[in-house]
Amino acid sequence: MGFGNFSVNTSDTQPNKSVVRRKSKAVNRIMPKVVAIFIILMLCAGLGFISIYIPYRASRVYGSPAPSLSFPQRMQYSALLLWYDGLLTRPLDTSGAEQSFTVEVGESVDTVANRLQSVGLIQDAEALRSYMIYSGIDTSMQAGEYQLSTAMSAMDIAHQLQDATPEEVTFVVLPGWRLEEIADSLPTSGLTVTSDEFLSATKTPPHEYDFLAGASSIEGFVYPDSYIFSRKISVDEMIHDILRNFSTHLTLDLKNGFERQGLTVYQAVTLASMVEREAVHEEEQPLIASVYLNRLKIGMKLDADPTVQYAIGYNFLQQSWWTNPLSLLDLQVNSVYNTYKYPGLPPTPIANPGSNALRAVAFPAETTYYFFRAKCDGSGFHEFAKTFDEHLQNACP
Repeated sequence: MGFGNFSVNTSDTQPNKSVVRRKSKAVNRIMPKVVAIFIILMLCAGLGFISIYIPYRASRVYGSPAPSLSFPQRMQYSALLLWYDGLLTRPLDTSGAEQSFTVEVGESVDTVANRLQSVGLIQDAEALRSYMIYSGIDTSMQAGEYQLSTAMSAMDIAHQLQDATPEEVTFVVLPGWRLEEIADSLPTSGLTVTSDEFLSATKTPPHEYDFLAGASSIEGFVYPDSYIFSRKISVDEMIHDILRNFSTHLTLDLKNGFERQGLTVYQAVTLASMVEREAVHEEEQPLIASVYLNRLKIGMKLDADPTVQYAIGYNFLQQSWWTNPLSLLDLQVNSVYNTYKYPGLPPTPIANPGSNALRAVAFPAETTYYFFRAKCDGSGFHEFAKTFDEHLQNACP
């Protein structure tokens, strides 16, 4: 059987070579651009990831960066801190002793960091400088004297340099102060103990001190001294330190002296508190003590102005705990502390006597005096007398 006139056109079934060549050239032209775009996109993604990851990692370890830093600066110092790593977070020597380090007024962070490295407190000055700039504390470093140690990390040292306030406070108690005066000095002392906390704690004396047996407060037993307290000391720790100091100064020599005068330690401290308040000049304390002891021996009233002042309490007009001068009406105040009305010693010390007053009671002058009064020249010294008639003759004109 034949196919007649049918024929096949091979040109319609074969690819057009010129078209293929054109497509291939187009692909060759496009592919580098696609690859370049892909690479750029990958780089951008990588940079974006890095720009987020590095600051994030740095903030996890070193805290938030200073708001004043620009984005490039934030990236720069974040990367530096991650690079320095343990140079900032690990101390050089955990058993290192403290040493004094002074930051001078106007001294730069660079100079301070270099000096810290030179004295062996940090390992790398540039690491410390970078951290201080990153955190923004490079602008708040304070001049002053610091106690630093290799047991502190560089970060710890950086933060320590923000506060020149010493960790310890010198707290001064003056001879003759009563507890309220000590409490009044606390608000400006730098200690965290408040006046009310202190006064409340003084009313519950610790039981381990024999000299406070039966006492209702520690009045009289705050030994006048310069105390070195931790700024954050608790009130109980403060009271114990104070009483330990008194115990240290209560020598066997003093105890034997009190005993020779027929006094217990508590009685002797009570009498010494009166001597402390009565004497203007320390050299007269043994004489005044002798007068009071002579009166006690014969049962004569002590007639001591300081006990009346203690009974009266705070004088708002004079802004003082010690009213001076006393009026005749003051001398009539009805109080067991008023030795013009009640014989013997007052029930408790009226102030905190110093070492000289305590020794004056333990080792008084040997006299036959029963009276004394202030001299008329305003010197603060006293005239002493054996009899009441002599005492009257010593009165001012």
